[in-house]
Amino acid sequence: MTKDLKRIAESYRVPPGKKFRIDRCDPGDTGGLDISKKKANALLAGGVQKLADLQTRLYAQDCWSLLIVFQAMDAAGKDSTIKHVMSGINPQGCQVVSFKAPSPQELDHDFLWRCARELPPRGHIGIFNRSHYEEVLVVRVHPKILDGQHLPPGLVGKDVWKKRYESINDWEHHLARNGTRILKFFLQVSKEEQRKRFLERLEVPEKNWKFAMGDVLERGLWDDYMRMYEDAISATSTEWAPWYAVPADHKWFTRLVVAQVVISELESLRLEYPKVDAARKKELEEARKALEKEKG
Repeated sequence: MTKDLKRIAESYRVPPGKKFRIDRCDPGDTGGLDISKKKANALLAGGVQKLADLQTRLYAQDCWSLLIVFQAMDAAGKDSTIKHVMSGINPQGCQVVSFKAPSPQELDHDFLWRCARELPPRGHIGIFNRSHYEEVLVVRVHPKILDGQHLPPGLVGKDVWKKRYESINDWEHHLARNGTRILKFFLQVSKEEQRKRFLERLEVPEKNWKFAMGDVLERGLWDDYMRMYEDAISATSTEWAPWYAVPADHKWFTRLVVAQVVISELESLRLEYPKVDAARKKELEEARKALEKEKG
């Protein structure tokens, strides 16, 4: 099953240099997996355990870092995916940042500045719940937002989005060359499934807090967002920072795919615990003997 899941997960990788078409991807796809909820939970539990071990090695080696980016329409399951997939990770080696509307201070800097401040240090996993891609998604759907970003008028032309794609690719390439691996997930939920999840938030009292009227207003711009996602993913899925367009109508499947992609990426680093040289081994042996003498 693990080999099948690895193959399935890799099939959602968006090839660099190719046009990404949302209408060719099925949000309800499960990669041919026909398993029970119990089996899916067992597979995820195994993945979570594997991730915990790999993260410990990543932290101990202290060379690489991993940045995981999540983008999606509202109610696609970003929060729950992060919660379930990363449930076994040591909090000391992982940080989650949820990016909201930029603050006045952030607007006084370039659009990548606030994300650069939150990058994971070596040995850590960093998770962006929304990210710098909001600047070529939300801002592009609502171009008036650019007016509040204090950009010199001469720099806001017809090619502003193309230049932002270039800036993103250059920045991510720089990070990759300096030891930050990058994985980007677009959780692709269908409009109908989003409707059902919105209704659940309205009908279940414990979920009322999740609902915002702004979500419904943005839903009315669904087609615009789909076009922007197509353009952004097509322009920025690279060898060093690939996009994965993951079906999100079935949360159990989304979680399995994301977990498998992260596991495969960490395994590719061949993470090892730091080697102990002869001098260090001697110190450890002396410490052991000293502690044993304390017995009785």
